[in-house]
Amino acid sequence: MTSKETEKVFRALETLRIELPSWGFANTGTRFGKFLQPAAATSLEEKFSDAGQVHALTGACPTMALHVLWDLPKGVAGSRDVINLANRYGVQPGAVNPNLFQDQIYKHGSFGNPDPDVRKIALEHVVESTAIAKALNSRDISLWFADGSNYPGTANIRRRKKWFEELLRTAHTALSSGQRMLVEYKPFEPAFYHTDIADWGMALLLARAAGPQAKVLVDTGHHYLSQNIEQIVAWLLSEEMLGGFHFNDRRYADDDLTLGSIDPYQVFRIFHEIHYFEWETGSHADIAYMVDQSHNLKGKIEATIQTVTFAQELFAKAALVDHKRLAAAQHKADLIPAESCLQDAFASDVRPAIREWRRSKGLPDSPMQAFHESGYLERISLERAERNMSTAASYA
Repeated sequence: MTSKETEKVFRALETLRIELPSWGFANTGTRFGKFLQPAAATSLEEKFSDAGQVHALTGACPTMALHVLWDLPKGVAGSRDVINLANRYGVQPGAVNPNLFQDQIYKHGSFGNPDPDVRKIALEHVVESTAIAKALNSRDISLWFADGSNYPGTANIRRRKKWFEELLRTAHTALSSGQRMLVEYKPFEPAFYHTDIADWGMALLLARAAGPQAKVLVDTGHHYLSQNIEQIVAWLLSEEMLGGFHFNDRRYADDDLTLGSIDPYQVFRIFHEIHYFEWETGSHADIAYMVDQSHNLKGKIEATIQTVTFAQELFAKAALVDHKRLAAAQHKADLIPAESCLQDAFASDVRPAIREWRRSKGLPDSPMQAFHESGYLERISLERAERNMSTAASYA
């Protein structure tokens, strides 16, 4: 690798910040059950501790996303405790995620529920979550709705769309000047006939209806098979409406697999569109990168380190695309040279340059090896095993 290429890798890594999910460190499961891990976090303090380990080893994860129901049961009153934990473990609060799907009242939806009292409760929860984010100095309110229906004719789709527009617009008024509302989409699950926000176009329309501080959040697992996610990214960048990502990988649907474990070239192509946009426009794309994975079989901290380090590798590879040569080939419709620009960059071995960058930051050459040698996993497994093994084995 040339010195110029190494410099590109360094610049790319300096800009990549990846938010970790608090729920990624806790025991979770599937609709059929969950398999407990002795080292899983059982409290918010343990989540911060685990996130702090990942950040200390990778240098790329300064924030942790929080889930209001699971992490802040006391609401705004619990903010001071969260700030104290953040300062203690060196990881600050990130995006605040309201829970609009777990409570029994949301059986038939939240913002799209036909009961106005339920819609009012859902809106109040989002407004409270925004207040929590303000108290934590968190910028983003991340909204995912499980709303939808399972059978034809059981829901008024157009009316539900209007309710979403109205409530998102009202929720937007609660944002402070520096905050953002991120609207996520998902084609199915748990609803299997129709989902109220099923794709990026619906999320885009609703974000625009909400207000200027609303953007679209792309979860890489929330698409149909073979969907061209990088095209969606390119369009949202063009419309200045791409707010963030939830990164994971999938084989069939929303599988929550480690980033790049199934299709690393897809992640590379997504990163390429972002780098290319920034090169063409000369402006930095304000995108929140976040991991949204919860591993039931892999060790939680190891899987997180694996995801972060592979994201760094793919982001660095994408930074090596020769944009000038690519633009010229595209202009002439010179297909093979254009495609080769991406293939050559993807084939580049950026690991030596990444090791150099880590050394310049006082980070270990191999975060995974350093973690295994630290003794942290053995210690927390002993400390937490009894609490974890006494947890009910069902998903609920």
